[in-house]
Amino acid sequence: MALILLFYYHMRKIAIVDDDASERIVLKGLLMENGFSVVAEGKSGLEAIDICRSSTPDLIIMDVRMPGKDGISAAFEISKICPTPVVLLTASDDEETIRRAAEAGVMGFLLKPIREEGLVPAIELAISRFEEFVMLRKENAELKDALKARKTIEKAKGLLMERDKLSEAEAFARIRKIAMDKRKSMTDIAEVIILAFEKEV
Repeated sequence: MALILLFYYHMRKIAIVDDDASERIVLKGLLMENGFSVVAEGKSGLEAIDICRSSTPDLIIMDVRMPGKDGISAAFEISKICPTPVVLLTASDDEETIRRAAEAGVMGFLLKPIREEGLVPAIELAISRFEEFVMLRKENAELKDALKARKTIEKAKGLLMERDKLSEAEAFARIRKIAMDKRKSMTDIAEVIILAFEKEV
């Protein structure tokens, strides 16, 4: 079991972003001791964004307070440009920091000084939360697409029923047959039917 877990953690590529070099050294050592791969290091929010693009880590551990662009601002941009789970390093867990971090899509926190026993659970929980978030977002997008497709087919079906005096089942069957014959989706055929009707008007 221990070997399986060690292999699993080796699969995790971590990036560290902190303007304090000594903090980076300590954190890198802890990560490597626990079987993680440290693929990149940086010392500013801007570097965090570049690392996200170039190294595609599984997770970024980033300090909140850094010169130029702070960790929360960088996390917000990362969520838009190259979505990646972020765990923030912070010396305090005040409400304002937590609120801003939540709005930026941050997946977890580690309080300084970092305790080794909390490191692995924080990383795994953040990655798990991020994967759940991505899955929910995908499901929501698929649901929206499905609803849009249904509305399009319903509209085309209604137009056929009105023009050709078809029953609902007959109109649906006609759209389905055309889709099968043309090897297209029913939504594609429905859109063509709607466009054709609009040109006739």
